[in-house]
Amino acid sequence: MFTSEKTNKPFVQVMVIGAGFSGLAMGCQLKKQLNCEDFLIYDQMPKPGGTWWSNQYPGCGVDIPAVFYSLSFAPNPHFSKVFPKQDEILKYFNQVAAQHDVSRHIVCHTQWKEACWIEETSTWKVQLQDLSTGVCFEQECKILVSAVGGLSIPNMVKIKDADVFEGDFVHTAQWNHDVCLRDKDVVVIGNGSSASQLIPSIADDAKTVTQFMRTPQHYMPSENIVIGAFLRKVFQYIPSLLWLLRTAVFAYLETSGPQFNITAKGESLRNKASETSRQYVQANAPEKYWELLIPAYDLGCKRRVFDNDKYIPCLHRTNVHLTADPIVAIQPRSVLTESGKKYPASTIVLATGFTTGQFDVKLFGRNGLSREDHWKEFGSKSAFKTVAMANFPNFFYILGPHSGRGHTSTIFAAESFVHLVIRAIKDVVNGHARSVEIRPSSEMSFHEQVRKALDKTVYTGKCGSWYIDQKTGKNWVIYPWDSFTMWYSTHVDGMEDWLYELNPTRYQKRAHKYRYVGLIITALAVLAWIKYATDY
Repeated sequence: MFTSEKTNKPFVQVMVIGAGFSGLAMGCQLKKQLNCEDFLIYDQMPKPGGTWWSNQYPGCGVDIPAVFYSLSFAPNPHFSKVFPKQDEILKYFNQVAAQHDVSRHIVCHTQWKEACWIEETSTWKVQLQDLSTGVCFEQECKILVSAVGGLSIPNMVKIKDADVFEGDFVHTAQWNHDVCLRDKDVVVIGNGSSASQLIPSIADDAKTVTQFMRTPQHYMPSENIVIGAFLRKVFQYIPSLLWLLRTAVFAYLETSGPQFNITAKGESLRNKASETSRQYVQANAPEKYWELLIPAYDLGCKRRVFDNDKYIPCLHRTNVHLTADPIVAIQPRSVLTESGKKYPASTIVLATGFTTGQFDVKLFGRNGLSREDHWKEFGSKSAFKTVAMANFPNFFYILGPHSGRGHTSTIFAAESFVHLVIRAIKDVVNGHARSVEIRPSSEMSFHEQVRKALDKTVYTGKCGSWYIDQKTGKNWVIYPWDSFTMWYSTHVDGMEDWLYELNPTRYQKRAHKYRYVGLIITALAVLAWIKYATDY
């Protein structure tokens, strides 16, 4: 815990960490709902956009229809495809930030290092580092919001003798545009969504593409339909049609939710979806790869891969190879596998996903309680309705523990939780309260409900999913209920679970104001009575 009393930067009422869609939504609603201009959004990347700035690998795109992978208050009729690529999503992000005047509140290339609750002032003292200069500084804020998503810290897998490699090493989330893949022997490690988008995009240029995988995925057929100029104009001038399409997509995606429940109906739906995946693979992939492409675990245990980039058919190419032979060592111009085979390599691409390091930042609440010690009580990462922890006043998550969606839009979830946070902090922002926090009993009750609900789903299965915390063996990522429940619990549910420390100064002033109003009314009543008595 840092103890310096000096604050290097001026006090700010609200500090948001993370300038992705969650941070953007928070900034927009601070302005829109609370008329709050005193806030900053910090991000460690050189530019805003979150995962859509970081992930610039060839083929990167969204796997949820963009009409629903967008902010509800900022519909976009200009997407060129149902599943647009990274550049269109990032362009949309920047347009929304500019249109809602949030851009000027964003400070990039700044990393959050630590935060400590100061009881005497009911503020957070936050330690940050300017990554362009290396200088650390402190800044106090009234409300601290972590909008750091789960797709922010690349999983840099360790491979023996990697330092002897003479070619280029690159992670999909830290793409180096100076790396040329034309006529190169490219090794891709990983077989999730990033790899399935990357490989079809580089296969034409690369001499060879060798993909190393471990666990099979459920690949679902998907078509990336082009949205013509005429239809885009229709959406632009008749926005109600875009809203109808958004609602239809929401409803359609929600119909897939029940298949992840461990019920007779869920099993039937899963079997049908699994059969669709199996038939798609067998109809479009070389037979020699079927065993590597068709999983034995329940559909939904890992996130499905929607193959709108045609990765599965791409495996027919003579220069594309797929293997589950584990890499045991890196050599100067090749990789060596467990079976003793040597594969040529000019470039190694890590398509290995992300770590959960967004929770590694040191955070201290009341009486110096650390976040790690708080979670020990629960046996896993947890937060009330995914946004708040007891004994951490004025601190909130957007897309915190158990906020993940296995079948629908993450942006819908982010907006829902932003709305709940806005409701919770309203009285603090307007000065009526010094702090707000969740009741310990409410947090524990929610945690127990989540655990029971998850036990009735496929999300806790043993399939090597990143949903599972490797230390505790528990799923800390997935929100186990449907989107209607999420919306209701964040928009309609009462606020009885929250504890507010009222601002005595504010209420004292209010009491004085009402006392003066009372005296004036009394005086007017006396004068009116005197006049009445005089007249009669």
